[in-house]
Amino acid sequence: MDMDKVVELKNLEAEMLKDKNLPLQTNLVFGEGNPNCEVLFIGEAPGFNEDKEKRPFVGRAGQLLRKCIRDLGWKEIDVYITNIVKRRPPENRDPTEEEIEKYKPYLKRQIEIIDPKIIVPLGRFSMNYFLPLAKITRDQGKLFNLGEYFILPMLHPAAALRGTGAMNMFEETFKELPVTLQKITTGGFEETKPIETTTKKQKFEDVQGKLF
Repeated sequence: MDMDKVVELKNLEAEMLKDKNLPLQTNLVFGEGNPNCEVLFIGEAPGFNEDKEKRPFVGRAGQLLRKCIRDLGWKEIDVYITNIVKRRPPENRDPTEEEIEKYKPYLKRQIEIIDPKIIVPLGRFSMNYFLPLAKITRDQGKLFNLGEYFILPMLHPAAALRGTGAMNMFEETFKELPVTLQKITTGGFEETKPIETTTKKQKFEDVQGKLF
């Protein structure tokens, strides 16, 4: 394990704990896993169980995510799991744009430290952080190249638990993850082209530069 990355992440977490300008008053759930991982999973925000344990994805949805990781023959400690917002919103509501914006600089630095080969946004809030015009049901399972990082959106595991169709979609996409990772490593992938314009008719590349 790269101990420099471990120290950098610890320092970043300590900095967040001291930052009184960050919204929400619940426990900080920074993230966990291998800082030298190839795959980084990013959800939207901690829930009740995550706030209680100060760990990401430990509730029912998290158990599904972790099971799927193990079913690939991987270990949970071989990947990294976090959220775009690091504290639980009241009543498990969706994070607001303002909350996402406030936590953005820290997520940016967390991603830069870890430097994964592929980022897997879980659910629409995490996906739209990277791909503002993407639609989760349309674009989940597609591989996007943002230059520095490859993005493979997936349904949020909580959504997968709501019905058989969503569960099948989630599991099938998950099973393809090692193949996708291998293709990225060998250069044998076929990427989905980024959405070219925004509602303001800006080029996607201009928007991309503001995401980090």
